[in-house]
Amino acid sequence: MRALLVENYVSVAALRIRDVPSPKVGPGNVRVRIKAAGIGFVEALKIAGRYQTKDPLPFVPGTEFAGLVEEVGDGVTWPQVGERVFGPCARGAFSDEMCVPADGLWRIPDRLSFVQAAAIPVNYLTAAYGLIELADLSAGQRLLVLGAAGGTGTAAMKFGRMRGAHVIAAAASTEKRKFGLAQGAHQAIDYTKDDWRKTLSAMTDGAPIDVVFDTVGGDSSPIAFRTLGWRGRHLVVGFAAGTIPALPMNIALLKGASLVGVDSAQISKREPETYGRLTKEIVAWLDAGTLEPPPTMAFPFEEFQDAFEAISARQALGKIVVEMK
Repeated sequence: MRALLVENYVSVAALRIRDVPSPKVGPGNVRVRIKAAGIGFVEALKIAGRYQTKDPLPFVPGTEFAGLVEEVGDGVTWPQVGERVFGPCARGAFSDEMCVPADGLWRIPDRLSFVQAAAIPVNYLTAAYGLIELADLSAGQRLLVLGAAGGTGTAAMKFGRMRGAHVIAAAASTEKRKFGLAQGAHQAIDYTKDDWRKTLSAMTDGAPIDVVFDTVGGDSSPIAFRTLGWRGRHLVVGFAAGTIPALPMNIALLKGASLVGVDSAQISKREPETYGRLTKEIVAWLDAGTLEPPPTMAFPFEEFQDAFEAISARQALGKIVVEMK
């Protein structure tokens, strides 16, 4: 089978697709024929060995996938061969096949394609955990999404609309702001402008923001925190701008506001009951049409380098996915 094998920590440009042996199924596991795999911002960092945790060499990157069950191991009652499944994984999704624990799989709703399903696990879990569990976003509240055109940002907008919030998409280009509006945002703003806080205040008729969903970091984060009202919540999701900002603590005191980190990779270990409930709810919401599926940009597996470049160059509109034949 084909796999993107990382034998030494290198740049994405140095990687090549390799032929490797197919995995063997153990008890409690299933072998999945991968149809699509999502790419996150941290994947390139992991490949280069620059992420905060290092995968043991050699490894196949990729932490979210969608595909068909080809074989089941002893003790597995669900899923059965031929079923469509998706979910997160520690690594291994950038390959034609992989073996995963059966109890970590989710059923793909009939209305979703493999590409759409592969775009869901990390981003939708992050948005659901941040906005619902940590921020308790409710109907009528104002949600500002920094980096609204990316995979996690679009997921946040989908959940914001589902919760009945007023969603404001903050993005750096006209194309991305139009995209944010097309994905359900009520308003859009250019957060790279020097006076964008004043513009935002005019857009909301002076009303403060209740929740900031921040995937960007950099210079925009302290400004976004200042837009919060009393008991506002600023969710720290990522640092796409490349720099980690500092925040004067007195602002949090004056606003009674919270700065909350959102790390979906730790939920299953630290809050297993919350993880299990949210994953079931996400599938149910998608099944019922209550929650909209994600927008995607799909690349053939052979063009994985172009897919990574779209993320690093911040050209992504929605979630980047590689599709296997």
